[in-house]
Amino acid sequence: MLYPWLGSQHLGKKAFERMNSLTFKKSKDMKAKLEEAILGSIGARQEMVRRSRGQLERSPSGSAFGSQENLRWRKDMTHWRQNSERMDKTRAELEHEALIDGNLATEANLIILDTLEIIVQTASVTESKESILGGVLKVLLHSMACNQSALYLQHCFATQRALVSKFPELLFEEETEQCADLCLRLLRSCSSSISTIRSHASASLYLLMRQNFEIGNNFARVKMQVTMSLSSLVGTSQNFNEEFLRRSLKTILTYAEEDLELRETTFPDQVQDLVFNLHMILSDTVKMKEHQEDPEMLVDLMYRIAKGYQTSPDLRLTWLQNMAGKHSERNNHAEAAQCLVHSAALVAEYLSMLEDRKYLPVGCVTFQNISSNVLEESAVSDDVVSPDEEGICSGKYFTEIGLVGLLEQAAASFSMAGMYEAVNEVYKVLIPIHEANRDAKKLATIHGKLQEAFSKIVHQSTGWERMFGTYFRVGFYGSKFGDLDEQEFVYKEPAITKLAEISHRLESFYGERFGEDQVEVIKDSNPVDKCKLDPNKAFIQITYVEPYFDTYEMKDRITYFDKNYNLRRFVYCTPFTLDGRAHGDLHEQFKRKTILTTSHAFPYIKTRINIIHKEEIISTPIEVAIEDMQKKTQELAFATHQDPADAKMLQMVLQGSVGTTVNQGPLEVAQVFLSEIPSDPKLYRHHNKLRLCFKDFTKRCEDALRKNKSLIGPDQKEYQRELERNYHRLKEALQPLINRKIPQLYKPVLQVNSHRDSFSRLSLRKIDI
Repeated sequence: MLYPWLGSQHLGKKAFERMNSLTFKKSKDMKAKLEEAILGSIGARQEMVRRSRGQLERSPSGSAFGSQENLRWRKDMTHWRQNSERMDKTRAELEHEALIDGNLATEANLIILDTLEIIVQTASVTESKESILGGVLKVLLHSMACNQSALYLQHCFATQRALVSKFPELLFEEETEQCADLCLRLLRSCSSSISTIRSHASASLYLLMRQNFEIGNNFARVKMQVTMSLSSLVGTSQNFNEEFLRRSLKTILTYAEEDLELRETTFPDQVQDLVFNLHMILSDTVKMKEHQEDPEMLVDLMYRIAKGYQTSPDLRLTWLQNMAGKHSERNNHAEAAQCLVHSAALVAEYLSMLEDRKYLPVGCVTFQNISSNVLEESAVSDDVVSPDEEGICSGKYFTEIGLVGLLEQAAASFSMAGMYEAVNEVYKVLIPIHEANRDAKKLATIHGKLQEAFSKIVHQSTGWERMFGTYFRVGFYGSKFGDLDEQEFVYKEPAITKLAEISHRLESFYGERFGEDQVEVIKDSNPVDKCKLDPNKAFIQITYVEPYFDTYEMKDRITYFDKNYNLRRFVYCTPFTLDGRAHGDLHEQFKRKTILTTSHAFPYIKTRINIIHKEEIISTPIEVAIEDMQKKTQELAFATHQDPADAKMLQMVLQGSVGTTVNQGPLEVAQVFLSEIPSDPKLYRHHNKLRLCFKDFTKRCEDALRKNKSLIGPDQKEYQRELERNYHRLKEALQPLINRKIPQLYKPVLQVNSHRDSFSRLSLRKIDI
């Protein structure tokens, strides 16, 4: 019965004027339509009007109306009564009417508010107070949703605070659904342009947090509801004001800091974390509208928003799926698959709390073999609310069927990305579910897809047929970049992307944004000294990087997939000489090897990842030579043992090793570093290692030539003979250099006695070199 009265909203002066204007316009439109109907251009109506006018002109009596016998009506006698006197009223009168209208609406609602308070006082001593108080709360929430005056809202918020303070269990135990509505209403009022409304709404929201904390030593419910309400508010409200909401959040923070009763508890820190999180979500959501054309920044913002909803699983799941959609639009199937895996892990984490079924994954830890990043979906926060008690995780995906659907989508995306090994890992999670449900049809389908995936792995084992991505280090320097200034990322680009392509793309994009003359790409990969850069320009440094593995890692990273999945470390090399030049002769050519570590492993739920650690290793000229020869030897071995054999690839590598135009390359390296035994004993081992590298290199050249001979046809026999002649010349020139050993390295390690005594400690003692 109270709801119709609460519809007496305060429309305001502008709305009142608009209503009057619309009423007057509607009246004129109706009059014009009626005239058109009467004075239509067809039939007797027009003729009748014409005749009446003629008779009026010829009337001998001089009557103003003429003869009336043949007419049923006269248009000029019709009395039009306007619905509004809008044109006759002054502005002062209109303002007065708007004021009266607003006062009446406010007065009516204040009367109802007084009535509600009487009901609360009366009901608080009755047995059925819960249902009555629940009704009062609903009426209050409804009134907040209406367009009310500032005066009414002040009193309404005071009543709401009193109700929550006196009956806290009403919101947090009984009317739990109303808690979400109240958070939304309060948050909307916190963004009001009227400071009085903002201050009262901030006080109400703070008290809500405080009451929730006092009941259970945290305010997880209010945290979750406020966070979800912010998402709803930013996404749906047209009159939303970001700056006013920030002021209200600052007010709430001040309340927490100055609350002496709770100063020694964790409450102030929890409020600070919540406010910080809301600020981040707010900023990133607003920024998304500005960065619709910047795919990397857009996904970064979506990622940060999803992270802000870490304790609101329903919303985090929504944003993860939004990210998957964005990646699919750009054919980033590996990233889309990762978003779906994270979604499935999130569902599994909460589903394990709801369902006690052994065949379901125990949580995100089950998905570790698919991605090492997935552990960030763990529900380890103190704020995570139990899903069965709090009504969260109620969406369709937080079910067994929803989990199966997400895993199937992930497998499909991995398959489109060519990552068939990951498809197998996804199905390892999915198969036990179908087995427990005795779903033979689904199992047959899955095993069919697995057979197809493994067949593709067998036929594409070399990796040349499926390129998983190209990686670049990208650094941004300059205040024009805002948050990106001095940030460094590793970008994952589509397969076989050249440095010039990504440079052109980023330079063009930021050139359109800041102005072409304001953006400059740094051509080298040397460390950037920002002090030497023009502060008015934006600088981008782009460097091609490759995955980096330690020697021990290579034991596990055997296949092409292993070497291109779950990547966190990358390397790029910068040549330099001690006198400052980039390149010099072999004996003065140093190399700086920079190893980058990213915050997460590729592929991830976004295509660029922040660099969190940088390490530099300086290689001396002889170490540079050793690395170059090892690389050549590995290329020869790979091309020789490739299955199926690739004659073109083998000949290309052979030509680069023993061809007439380049055979002086390896020979020159040997002549520079192996012609003399170094005077510094510290270089003995490097000298010896390079000598052994050349021995291995010549052996691999011989194997490659033998393999090539078995592959060529009659038309290439002369070419084969030429390669063999070049090889023999190279081998003869290298022979004296690689056969000479350093005597000091080959001294006996053990003392050898003429009379061996197995019990003598002397026989096991090392001899100092």
